[in-house]
Amino acid sequence: MRLRYLKEHRKGLYTSLLLTEKLYPHLLEIDKAANGRMDVLMPQLMKAAGVTEELKAADQMKWAGLANNCKAQAEEIILHELIYDGI
Repeated sequence: MRLRYLKEHRKGLYTSLLLTEKLYPHLLEIDKAANGRMDVLMPQLMKAAGVTEELKAADQMKWAGLANNCKAQAEEIILHELIYDGI
């Protein structure tokens, strides 16, 4: 996603990173940061939403819906922190 964002909205930065051979290390760094941030955010969001193992055992559909909502929230946070604003 970062690559597409750079190509479409930050053409100068994209060209500069590409020509200096820093583009792919930059993308790898962003990917690692995004995955690490997801690992931190998901447990926090799930705890705040009340997504527990007890809920999973009692009502799997509700648990799945809440877990998916937490994942969507985490992805949106990461998009804004690292993809769009992380320059």
